[in-house]
Amino acid sequence: MFLALWEYEVKSGCEERFESAYGPGGDWARLFRSDSNYRETRLLGDPFRPAIYLTLDFWNSREAYEQFMTAHQGEYEMLDAAGEELTNKERRIGWYELVASRTDAG
Repeated sequence: MFLALWEYEVKSGCEERFESAYGPGGDWARLFRSDSNYRETRLLGDPFRPAIYLTLDFWNSREAYEQFMTAHQGEYEMLDAAGEELTNKERRIGWYELVASRTDAG
């Protein structure tokens, strides 16, 4: 499993539109759902800093995510440009892969 993790600072007054566009039923998730390797999107809000949100996009693998991004670059850029109207800052926190569980044989 692969996770793309992003942090956003949302402009005051744009929270509802941001949540609609970036949440599990939003524009990004609709685009991602066109690929069978996409699993889900989760949107988290910081209760102590209401302008701060995280998106967690889950994919079957990093390779699948990268292939999707290459194939859909134009659509991605259009959504990204629309999202800039809603945010002050956007930061990729990181890309993460599931660490396989290991049992201690000794």
